[in-house]
Amino acid sequence: MTMNITKTSTEMLLEDLQNEFGGEKIRPLFAASEKWNERHPGASASEWTKAMILETLSNIDEVSTYWTFVAARIHLRDVYNRQAQLRGAKVYTDFAENVARLVEQGLYTPVLTEKYSREDLVILGNLIEPERDKLFTYIGLKTLMDRYVAVDFSKQSVELPQERWLVIAMTLMQDETTNRLEKVAESYWAMSSLYMTVATPTLSNAGKPHGQLSSCFIDTVDDSLQGIYDSNTDIANLSKYGGGIGVYMGKVRSRGSSIRGFKGASSGVLPWIKQLNNTAVSVDQLGQRQGAIAVYLDVWHKDIFAFLDLKLNNGDDRLRAHDIFTGVCLPDIYMEQVDARGDWHLFDPHEVRVVMGYSLEDFYDETKGAGSFREKYEECVNNPELSREIVPAIDLMKRIMRSQLETGTPYMFYRDEVNRANANKHEGMIYSSNLCTEITQNMSPTEFESVTLEDDIVVTRSKPGDFVVCNLSSINLGRAVPASVLERLITIQVRMLDNVIDLNKIPVVQAQRTNARYRGIGLGTFGWHHLLALQNIQWESNEAVDYADKLYEKIAYLTIKASMQLATEKGSYPLYEGSEWQSGVYFDNKNYDSKEWHELRIDVATNGMRNGYLMAIAPNSSTSIIAGSTASIDPVFKPFYHEEKKDYKLPVVAPDLNHNTYDVYRRSAYIVDQRWSIKQNAARQRHIDQAISFNIYVPNSIRASVLLELHLQAWKSGMKTTYYTRSTATDIEECEWCHS
Repeated sequence: MTMNITKTSTEMLLEDLQNEFGGEKIRPLFAASEKWNERHPGASASEWTKAMILETLSNIDEVSTYWTFVAARIHLRDVYNRQAQLRGAKVYTDFAENVARLVEQGLYTPVLTEKYSREDLVILGNLIEPERDKLFTYIGLKTLMDRYVAVDFSKQSVELPQERWLVIAMTLMQDETTNRLEKVAESYWAMSSLYMTVATPTLSNAGKPHGQLSSCFIDTVDDSLQGIYDSNTDIANLSKYGGGIGVYMGKVRSRGSSIRGFKGASSGVLPWIKQLNNTAVSVDQLGQRQGAIAVYLDVWHKDIFAFLDLKLNNGDDRLRAHDIFTGVCLPDIYMEQVDARGDWHLFDPHEVRVVMGYSLEDFYDETKGAGSFREKYEECVNNPELSREIVPAIDLMKRIMRSQLETGTPYMFYRDEVNRANANKHEGMIYSSNLCTEITQNMSPTEFESVTLEDDIVVTRSKPGDFVVCNLSSINLGRAVPASVLERLITIQVRMLDNVIDLNKIPVVQAQRTNARYRGIGLGTFGWHHLLALQNIQWESNEAVDYADKLYEKIAYLTIKASMQLATEKGSYPLYEGSEWQSGVYFDNKNYDSKEWHELRIDVATNGMRNGYLMAIAPNSSTSIIAGSTASIDPVFKPFYHEEKKDYKLPVVAPDLNHNTYDVYRRSAYIVDQRWSIKQNAARQRHIDQAISFNIYVPNSIRASVLLELHLQAWKSGMKTTYYTRSTATDIEECEWCHS
C-alpha cells in the first residue's frame, strides 16, 4: 500500500527517536530525512524506511555504535505498521484473536487453540512486553523477522517478535500438568529478555504446522547394502525437515575388501559418501537451504587418505564430495605415534571382523595411555593374516592439516577421551560426533533383518540402533551473567529442553527410540567474548582460563541440579540404572569434592536424573546475532567491520563496544594466541559432559609445526573435539604466535 509521507508522520518517528537517544546524537538523521522527503515526494512508507535505515547504518562506527539500535527502531516501526494494516488493529492488542485467526488460516498448529482455552490465551497475551522489542540490534531484529517468524503462503510475516517468543513458550509447555501458565510465563521471560535462545529448528518451527524441533542427528551406518541405503533414506527424511546430520562410516568396509568372499570387490566408502553428498544437495528443506551432512571416518581405516581428499579443489572430481563435511576419529595411540614420529597401520574394518572376530572400532582406552583399544590395535598389528597399509603417522597428520588449511575440515574427534567421559558407557559406545562436533552420545547401527509379505502388506524388520538426536538451547552469557539470573534461567531452560523430546515428531523411528531412552539434551552457551569484554578480562590471560573454569562449573552444577529436580517430578531417563550419574563415578571423575557437590551427588543418587546427557556448546551463529551477542565461545572476527550485502555494506559491531571494552575485543579471532583459546576450552570442557564446537583460527601461512602443536595441545589437555580450522589468506598483524 502506498501512502504519502507527511512531515507530521516523519516527525512523529523522529521525535520518538530523539526522546530515546537524544536529539544531538541523531541530528544527522533529521537532516537526511528532510533532504530525502524533498527529493521523493509521494514516496511509500517502506521506501522512506529503507532509505533512513541505510542512512542510519552508514553512521555506525567504532564510537557511535548506538546507531544500530536507531536502525532497529526504524525497522521496528515499519514492522508494526505492516502488521497493523494486515490485522486492521494496533499491534500487541489482541493476542488471543491473532492466534485463533492464524490457526484457522493454517499458519499456526491447531494445538495452540486445542490445548489453550480462549481464557488462557487472553491471560498469556497479557504477558507480552512490547518494550522488549527494543533489546534488538538492527541485524538481530532483521534476522528474526526475515527467517524465523511465522509467514503466510506469500512469505509475508504475520507474527511479531514477542509473539514468536510466547508461541514457542506455549508450544514447549503445552503438556505441563501443574502451573502450566506460570511455566509459559517463565519460558517467555527467559527468551524475550534475550537471556537464552532456543535451537534454530525450535525457533523456526515451534507453533507452526510443520517441522520438527531438534537441531541435528547422528547415524551409524551398518556394513551392508541394505543398511547403507536405509541410512540414506533416514538421512533424507531428517534433512527434509531441517536437521543437520552426522554420519559415522567407520564400520563400512574399505576399497578392495571382499564381498561374500570375493576379494577386491568392494569400492569402499567413497561411493556411499558421494551418494550422501547428492542427498544433501537434493533434499533442500523446501528450497530454503541445502541439507548439511558431516561424515566421520576412523584414522586407521584403509580409505582414510581418499577420505581426506574429498573436499579438495584439485584432482579427480569423480573422487570428490564438495558438499560434505568431514571428521576424523582419532584414538590416543595415533596421537602418540604422531608425537613420537612412529608408524601407523591402516586396516579394513570388515577384514578385522572376519579374521580377529571383533570390531576394532568397538573399543577405546579406558585410561590415558592404557586400555582396550590399543591392546586390540596391537593384536591387529601383530597378526600377519591381516592385510594393512603402513604409513608414518606424521605423514597422515600432514594430510589432515593440508585438508584443514584448504577446506576447513576434517573436524577432530578424540574418541578415547570422549568415551572415558561418557556417563552412559554401561549402555554403549560413542563412535563420532554430529555436524557441529558438540554432541557425544551412545551410537549403534540399525541392522536389517527381513522383509516379509503379511496380509498383503510389505513388512520390514530391523533391529534398531541408537540414532542420536540433539536437543539444544543456549545461555546468553553477555546478558544472563551480569543480570545474575543463571539459577532461575537454567531451571526453566532444562524443562524446555526436556519437553522438546516428547513433543518432537521425528520421521525416523529409531531416532524416536534413542531420544526416549536417553532423553539427551544439550544446554550450551554463547557470548563468551562479550562477557569477557564486560568483565574487562583479556582473552590471553590466566584470569580468563580461571573464569571459564569457575563459570562453567557453576553452570554444570545448576544444570545437573535442574535435571535431578525434574526427575523427582517426572521420573529418570529409562537407562539411568547403572549409569555414572547413579553410581557417582561421574562426580569422582570431575573431582567435584566440595560440600555443595557432595550434597548434589546424594540427591542425584536418591532422586535420579531426567536426562542422560546434559550440556553441549553449539556454534550459535544465527541465534547469537538475534540475541545481540558473540557466537559460542569464539572470539569476535573483528571489533568492527563491514559485511558486503547485495546492494549495501552492513556494519557489524561487537556487542557493547565502547572505550571500556575495545581493548578486550581488539585481540580478535585471527590475532589472539590460539594456545590460550585451547587452555580456556580445556578448562570448560572438564565441566561439559558432552563437547564443544571449538574453532581454531589461523592464517593459511601458519607453519605446519605450529598447527601440529595446537592439535597436540588440544588432545593432551583433554578436549574431546575441535570444529573448523578457519584459515585466512589475509595478512594478520600482531600474529607473532602463529610463526613461533
